[in-house]
Amino acid sequence: MDARTLKIEAARAALEHVEDGMKLGIGSGSTAEEFVRLLAEKVAGGLRIAGVPTSERTAGLCKELSVPLSTLDDMPELDLAIDGADEIGPDLALIKGGGGALLREKIVAAASARMIVIADDTKLVEELGKFPLPIEVNRFGLHATMGAVEKLASRLGLSGPLAIRKTNGEPFVTDGGHLIIDASFGRIPDTRALSDGLNSIPGVVEHGLFIGMADTAIVAGDDGIRTLQATR
Repeated sequence: MDARTLKIEAARAALEHVEDGMKLGIGSGSTAEEFVRLLAEKVAGGLRIAGVPTSERTAGLCKELSVPLSTLDDMPELDLAIDGADEIGPDLALIKGGGGALLREKIVAAASARMIVIADDTKLVEELGKFPLPIEVNRFGLHATMGAVEKLASRLGLSGPLAIRKTNGEPFVTDGGHLIIDASFGRIPDTRALSDGLNSIPGVVEHGLFIGMADTAIVAGDDGIRTLQATR
């Protein structure tokens, strides 16, 4: 199966976990968009849900397909979040944010009683870090923040370039008005230490390490669908 077919199959399997009346966090990215398309078909058939999108792009697709939306202000506690991932590591630790929506994705995931990750099996890794880690940062003090990230990485034995993400030659700006640093560490043996360290840097708004957040991963491959559960 090609990559898109695998994403559709993972999304279809995740849809089986959506129940009538749910308050649903709806993720961002190509796999999540396949989920939105399938969800819209169920909504058209009578399924009642209220969704909170994790990006303006997802919100636009939901509106286009008539998927009912709400906000975390109106629904601060959600039943389930379904989202993609850039990497899925041991015990469902994740790297997310390749599309730039990591802050809203993490807020929605934290507000949800459960989180299901959907992906094709190329996203499974034995150790996180081959995919560059997105770090969302404030514009103010950008270079001071980058310096602090470099010092933290050095203390943790991590190396690799930090790059300000750009689109068409201009800095990429998130939905929240921030910038993203992509950290190409290559491997991250101690994800918890890096997460805690990044959280302590004032200029860091959020980062793409999602540790202890996903409960289930639904992974599609040529051999079919696998469902992985966190052990915590």
